Amino acid sequence: MNLPNKLTVLRVLLIPVFLLFFYWDALPGHTLLALAVFIIASLTDLLDGRIARARGLITDFGKFMDPLADKLLVVSAIICLMGIGWVPPLVVILIISREFLVTSLRLVAAPKGIVIAADKWGKYKTASQMVWICVSLLLLWLQKSGIMENPAPGQVINLVLITLVTVLTVVSGVNYLYKNRAVLRDM
Repeated sequence: MNLPNKLTVLRVLLIPVFLLFFYWDALPGHTLLALAVFIIASLTDLLDGRIARARGLITDFGKFMDPLADKLLVVSAIICLMGIGWVPPLVVILIISREFLVTSLRLVAAPKGIVIAADKWGKYKTASQMVWICVSLLLLWLQKSGIMENPAPGQVINLVLITLVTVLTVVSGVNYLYKNRAVLRDM
């Protein structure tokens, strides 16, 4: 297994660590630790792609597993944030629906020998989701620690980011469907 693929697998393995810190209320600073783990996991996404392209290590495993690892990380985090009221359920449903749609499209294309890699809109969507989750975790920590006494500015920032993420999620989903409509036509 090459280095980019190891980084992708590491991202998946960091998800339970993120969940542990997110929910471990008895541990002081647990939200900040969850944020640190999420940042490290997110950085593996940036690194694995750059290393794979620079060293010519692009594999079908990486094309399939990299976006799946991103989905698992992001969906885990947004479900956690929804559970504490930071993300509206509708946003979570839209994000998860888009992920199932694109993953299903990839599964339909795979037996035909077609590998659907992430495109720029999917990358923008993933980057915006990861930034939004990091900001949300930071705001949550600031509120829990008492540093941010007035939650209103944080709520506005969160709402703006949620809106941006939702729009990019829908646009990237429609783009994948449009670009790969030939795969759907052959069904």
